[in-house]
Amino acid sequence: MAQTSVGVIPAAAAVPILHYSPGQLAGSVVDSITGNPVPFTTLALMSPAGKLVVGTVADEQGAFQLGQIPYGSYKLVITSVGYQAKTIPNLLVREGEAGLSLTGIRLRPDTKMLKEVVVTGQRALIEDKGDRLVYNAEKDMANVGGSAADVLRKVPMLSVDLNGNVQLRGSGNFKIFLNGKPSALMARNQADALRQLPGSTIKTVEVITSPGAKYDAEGVAGIINIVTLKRWEGFNGSSYVSAGNLSQSAGASVNVQGKKLGVSVTGGLYQYRSISETESYRTTLVNGQPINILFQSSRQDNTGMGGNIGINLDYDPDSTTRISLWLSGWGGNYPNNSSLYSRLYTPAGNILQEFRRAIEFSDYYRNGEANLGYTKTFQKRKVVYRHVLAPNLRDKLAIGHYVTETGPQPELSVLAQYSHTPDRNNYTADQYTQENLVTYRERSINLSHYNELTVQTDYTYPFRFRIRTDTTQATLEVGAKVILRDIGSDYSLDQALDGSYIFVPDPTRSTKFDYTQQVLSGYTSIRLAPGRNWVAVIGARLEHTAINGNFASTNTRISQQYQNLIPNLSLIRRFKNKRTLRMSYTQRITRPLVGYLNPYVNFSNPQNLVTGNPDLDPELAHAAELAYSTFVGKGIVLNTALYHRQTNNAIESVSTVDAEGISVSRPQNIARRSVSGLQINTNVQPRRNLTIAGGSTLQRVESYSPALGQGNRGFVWNATANMSYRLPKGIIVQANGNYTSGRVILQGRTSGWYGYTFSARKELWDKKASLTLSATTPFNRVVRQENVREAPTFTSYGTSANVTRSVLATFYWQFGQSSSSRQTKKINNDDKADIPRR
Repeated sequence: MAQTSVGVIPAAAAVPILHYSPGQLAGSVVDSITGNPVPFTTLALMSPAGKLVVGTVADEQGAFQLGQIPYGSYKLVITSVGYQAKTIPNLLVREGEAGLSLTGIRLRPDTKMLKEVVVTGQRALIEDKGDRLVYNAEKDMANVGGSAADVLRKVPMLSVDLNGNVQLRGSGNFKIFLNGKPSALMARNQADALRQLPGSTIKTVEVITSPGAKYDAEGVAGIINIVTLKRWEGFNGSSYVSAGNLSQSAGASVNVQGKKLGVSVTGGLYQYRSISETESYRTTLVNGQPINILFQSSRQDNTGMGGNIGINLDYDPDSTTRISLWLSGWGGNYPNNSSLYSRLYTPAGNILQEFRRAIEFSDYYRNGEANLGYTKTFQKRKVVYRHVLAPNLRDKLAIGHYVTETGPQPELSVLAQYSHTPDRNNYTADQYTQENLVTYRERSINLSHYNELTVQTDYTYPFRFRIRTDTTQATLEVGAKVILRDIGSDYSLDQALDGSYIFVPDPTRSTKFDYTQQVLSGYTSIRLAPGRNWVAVIGARLEHTAINGNFASTNTRISQQYQNLIPNLSLIRRFKNKRTLRMSYTQRITRPLVGYLNPYVNFSNPQNLVTGNPDLDPELAHAAELAYSTFVGKGIVLNTALYHRQTNNAIESVSTVDAEGISVSRPQNIARRSVSGLQINTNVQPRRNLTIAGGSTLQRVESYSPALGQGNRGFVWNATANMSYRLPKGIIVQANGNYTSGRVILQGRTSGWYGYTFSARKELWDKKASLTLSATTPFNRVVRQENVREAPTFTSYGTSANVTRSVLATFYWQFGQSSSSRQTKKINNDDKADIPRR
């Protein structure tokens, strides 16, 4: 029986003609201006009388395929929201010819239609992108005037405690970076960095729980990528100023973007106030019997301030090449002053020790960072395709067409990053009796540096291949990376044992160390998309780590070398009505940070000593996930995921208490930690002006250490909810809230915490400006937490209270003309090394 095929008469050939496959009409649809794929395009093959014969919807890459077409003449009608409809006439299905592929069908944007979409359409606040969950922060107007920490509190799978510390699915072991690259400031102290990054500059927050081979293997729980707003062509900019009872900030950005050269300058200043107090009771146990009790209370009221500036240069010598240079600087002071009261007494009430301390801690930080990048996009080679001749020579098609394939192109990028962070931390403590007599003083200076040089190269090659009559879209990624880190600290402490101002150096409490870390890595990954319904990603990454440290104060040297081969597998199945099922498996590693390895003992609180452990081994985690996304109907999007993560050689801080009531906490490798959980989040838009989004995570956490003879387990959960309603005259009101039930660790657990915010925004000046008013926990001045810890040598109970009630007013203004521009590619160090802190 003769084969059927699709042909086109020469006069109507208005699109590139590429390879053929029998019995099919296949191709792709792209934007006529940008050349980018147009996803989810509707295609209808019509008879000359206008009757529908067969139809389909293109996938997210704009690719489509039609089959089982009867003999005859047809026309192909292509439609997509925001584009002008296009008709390709005179398509012939004839006997005895090969099939035809129409690649690069160009659709023209419909300016009128696009304008309507901007007014009436809204992007979902939370989206499932298959390999990541995306929170569209720019759609949440309450983020104007807040910080990045406020933004992250609204993201499913994330919890942010009252001190700004972030956890991803109950783990603090993850990587966080900006625009696909880490910042040295983030590596230094995430909570501080998130506090000073304005929420209004954030476009999206991406949560990647199963990172592919392209990403560094560091980070057990996954990756959080904060994507800031893109630059735009022309002259434009924005500015903002905010004022409130706990924070103030101001900033501006100016962009001048031409066809080849673009310059962007950003800067900002900020100030914040942090007020908190803690109380704790700890009972020392010997053979299970209490022998003494330690009570301590502490109060803090600090105001920190700082600023940042950044300059970005982009040069495009031609349409396929980009050279970029990014320079940035940060600076400020984060004080941590406190008053400490301590009393040690027997179970009978006899006081063994009592004192009060006034502590002043100044953290002056600076950071300078430079990024240099080169990106080259290659045009695919020209190829000769020949048509199969029909038996009737009068209907033969032209032969020997030379074409250049459109769509995704191969890309090479070479990126380099250097950062330098010198720190100076000053610490003083005066110890008083109850009669306000000074009996002891101490002071210290810590000079530290953190230098990092990273060079990486990545190559991406998209291609197609055929198995029988099926065409498979594929993308090959390969790359290599080198990270060189040099970290050092010189910490000296002086004492006045009689409470005078005559200080004497104490060499036993001074430390100096040098630490280097080199990570060499290479990866390969391939993405296969056989048809519209399946996507498979298979990859592997090999990393070699070399660590050398010299801790002079304790005469301790460490030298470690190890290799890790990290596999990655992801399988995606798409169903009708935009339903998606994803299965993934990967491994992750966590290298001990220098602060964990340093054996120096921190005596700032004499009853609670903290030290490092130079014998730590890296931990290795296995992570598996099954996720499902669907449209329920009436604007409801539902995303669910089941996941399990087991970490071997897990690192946790372990405390022991001696008979004198002195606690020593040090990181140790425990046997294992496992987390199993269920995550659900949804978006609902019951009305055009009303959007509701929310999510919840329930997980079972288990930790066990045979060496310590101790384990712990329990359920924890969190929930977030956001509601936004647009009123007439450019007024938008919003409410959001979050709750986290607490955390489970090896030696105890903490109680939950919550937060909620009400906001209202008025758009001004034809939406070029806005005024936003917000109130956070207006009905509760403080949010309290409890923590309980147990071990063979002690039990403890503590409470903390943080002032969270705040009001904030923010004025935002944007100016100038704009049109979309390419985003600069920057380096993406996903791992991090910490900077020594005292």
